[in-house]
Amino acid sequence: MSLSHAARPGTRRATNGVLPMPRISFEFFPPKDIEGSFRLWRCVQTLAPLQPDYVSVTYGAGGTTRQLTHEAVTAIHKTSGLPVAAHLTCVDASRAETMEIAESYAAAGVTDIVALRGDPPKGTGAFRPHPEGFTSSVELIEALAATGKFRLRVGAYPEPHPEAGSTQDDVDHLKRKLDAGADEAITQFFFEAETFLRFRDACAAAGIDKPVTPGILPVENWAGVRRFAAACGATIPDDIARAFENAEHAGASDLLATALATELCEALVDEGVDAFHFYTLNKPEMSRDVCHALGIAPRPALLQVA
Repeated sequence: MSLSHAARPGTRRATNGVLPMPRISFEFFPPKDIEGSFRLWRCVQTLAPLQPDYVSVTYGAGGTTRQLTHEAVTAIHKTSGLPVAAHLTCVDASRAETMEIAESYAAAGVTDIVALRGDPPKGTGAFRPHPEGFTSSVELIEALAATGKFRLRVGAYPEPHPEAGSTQDDVDHLKRKLDAGADEAITQFFFEAETFLRFRDACAAAGIDKPVTPGILPVENWAGVRRFAAACGATIPDDIARAFENAEHAGASDLLATALATELCEALVDEGVDAFHFYTLNKPEMSRDVCHALGIAPRPALLQVA
């Protein structure tokens, strides 16, 4: 345990020597075809018995999956019994169009939104707002919060966003989003507990008192994760890179990935973290296995027949 964080106020107290189980949530991406629809439904069936606080469904870059996201969110909401958070971005839509989407979620009973600026379409360079659209995530959050209909979550970067000058810039921007009306932040994935703990301390120093939940990415595909990390600015420690390269040769990548993700979560639990958001990449087994290793046991499934 890092001594610099061990006495941080708010660390959970053990009861009879046992810390309470962390709360969990899962992220999916919308299907693009029939096969993808079956895969998404299998994800929901696999993870629903863990009774997550909520599950979320992403938007593709440039808003490319807007309709697919809407369909997936409403289908999961109607059939699973799970709270569902819809990703909503500022990309390639007017303010009126974006708010119309939000209102359609509210009408369907979906009142959780992950509000993001969003990434521009591939190959188009830097983000450029729609001529009649929101210019930033802060503007989007302000508009959504003004309706009084949604619980809002936002993104956070424990390591500098590729467009940010420093971690402090990211902390300051996160504070603006939370002050605009967001209720909670979810971080980009990272590989070392200390990365999150330093960020948490910086958030506290900036006066942020709303929940900041660490995002956890169990490594299903090492080559893919390396690409993701390069794109979002996540640092891969040399020892982890070597371990995965060796594990791939030995056919032990899944075992290593489960062990490392579990170790990361346990280190954070020891430092008072009480919630995790798992990026499943629509491959649920590893996230399920990490939860089991943390002592989160399945409970009666919530799935309903439509």
